[in-house]
Amino acid sequence: MKKYFLFACIFFCLQVYPCTNFLVGKGASIDGSTMVTYSADSYSLYGELYFWPGSRHDSGMMLDVREWDTGKYLGRIAQETETFNVVGNMNEHQLCIGETTWGGRSELSDSTGLIDYGSLIYITLQRAKTAREAIKIMTDLVKEYGYYSSGESFSIVDKDEVWIMDMIGKGSGSRGAVWVAVRIPDDCISAHANQARIHLFPLHDPENCVYSEDVISFAREKGYFEGRDEDFSFAGAYNPVEWSGLRFCEARVWSFFNRWSDGADRWLPYIFGNDTEPMPLYIRPKRKLGVRDLMSSMRDHYEGTPFDPSNDVAAGPFHSPYRLSPITWGVDGERYIFERPVSTQQTAFTFVSQMRSFLPDIVGGVLWFGVDDACFTVYNPIYPCLSRVPECYRVGNGDFEHFSWTSSFWIHNWVANMAYSRYDQVLPYAVALQDRLEGGYLENQATIEGEALELCLTDRDRAVNFLTEYSISSAQTAIDEWKRFGEYLVVKFMDGAVKREVDGRFERNEHGGSQYPDRPTFDDDFLRRIVREKGDWLRDGGPAFDKD
Repeated sequence: MKKYFLFACIFFCLQVYPCTNFLVGKGASIDGSTMVTYSADSYSLYGELYFWPGSRHDSGMMLDVREWDTGKYLGRIAQETETFNVVGNMNEHQLCIGETTWGGRSELSDSTGLIDYGSLIYITLQRAKTAREAIKIMTDLVKEYGYYSSGESFSIVDKDEVWIMDMIGKGSGSRGAVWVAVRIPDDCISAHANQARIHLFPLHDPENCVYSEDVISFAREKGYFEGRDEDFSFAGAYNPVEWSGLRFCEARVWSFFNRWSDGADRWLPYIFGNDTEPMPLYIRPKRKLGVRDLMSSMRDHYEGTPFDPSNDVAAGPFHSPYRLSPITWGVDGERYIFERPVSTQQTAFTFVSQMRSFLPDIVGGVLWFGVDDACFTVYNPIYPCLSRVPECYRVGNGDFEHFSWTSSFWIHNWVANMAYSRYDQVLPYAVALQDRLEGGYLENQATIEGEALELCLTDRDRAVNFLTEYSISSAQTAIDEWKRFGEYLVVKFMDGAVKREVDGRFERNEHGGSQYPDRPTFDDDFLRRIVREKGDWLRDGGPAFDKD
């Protein structure tokens, strides 16, 4: 019964809490940017780009709050008289906020709260200019109105500072939340992935750590902690790690650390549940990282690590790292799991955000935005000063139940769902197109921003319009190219065969007709697996036919 309960919990957590954030301090980036990534992973969330224009509001106005996940109406709160331009998860002041949900102790959920974690992010982005302001606004809001969601980690990043905040409610009858926020050192990187990451934290360093005044006393009151204040672990009290949290959540953090540091194998015993000492909240990378490095990190499937899923029988003949069935499963009375990598098919939208204190806000912040699985998306440059969003990302262009040929979400899903079954055949073509598009955006970035700054010297509105049109044209180019890519894949890999190409065109025969395609076989390793399972039956010549 205990084993069944454990796996039932794993299944529940992975269905509900599947996001990933990577964070980079300005001293750990190539150009002095602060950066944060996010994948909003859900089997029911539509990939689109949210937009709230900067506005002024009459005093006394109220704001309706609806739960981000479901659209459920939660209540009304006081509106601010001025709100900022927000595009996706970044605002015009280069403030960006991401999240991952970890749930924690179920008794601390408060169904009477008025603000869920998603609304908390997007309301705060409309009101705050810096990460420190955001932390205060977020914690004041839940203190005043109540926190509707379960345990959450927030990435709160501005052009100078990178913060992680862990938060959980206090249960029905105790309005507010307990929380702790830690600043990541400038020369370090960090990550969180559906497991509370803040363990011990400094109690007397308000420049680098702030927390609710009752974060420790409330844990004592609830019986979650005994001991000295100096030994208090937020994660240990409010989100005690279990095997599911290690293998499915902390393993993604480990993969990021492993990619960008040496000696990450020393944390493997923790991931496997053989060591109680957790991974650090942050580390210094072996080299400074750029935007493309974070894009590649978001496309990670544990390649080359003990968790690599591309070589077992479930990967199929084309070595797919994707597992489309539930991630936990059972057969013959035993329970089993599949790996949960960073890049996953159920992503709604994903971004790599870049904030630069050495540039004016109008060009300093860039939301490199994509929809669907990061492995098969294109990250497009979106400037948060823009006055309207690209049509292909517009809220209302299609939805989760209605396909749209002009929606990036649906075009990328269409292509990805063709690619999954032919993974190692299709991936090189996808990577080549991503490299061309994303590389082109990055190569042109300085020129585009220089032109925008020139315009801004005389007319800021013209600069905003220029960056809006550039963001729109870049996104439209990407969807057009990706649609052509999908059409190409249908022709190239039709019916399991592979058409040959010459000088970028499909080969014709000597008479101008269709050329007979290649019919590649499976690799020897996969064929041996077939032989082990059914070789006697399939052997050339066949088994003796028993007439009786």
